[in-house]
Amino acid sequence: MARQSRNKFCSLCNQAGAILYRVKYLEDGDWVFVCPQCWQQISQNNPFYVYGGTWKAKKK
Repeated sequence: MARQSRNKFCSLCNQAGAILYRVKYLEDGDWVFVCPQCWQQISQNNPFYVYGGTWKAKKK
């Protein structure tokens, strides 16, 4: 049985990605999914940054 392709988009740049990170980056922010490029920008020197896991398009 073939697996169906899964898609998810970065909450910041709106680009589709095969790997996205679930994070909070604002003081009262909700959980969002961000691509690796946006993740690097929001995670550095951010006291409100919280990592919540990695989403992958291809599940094992």
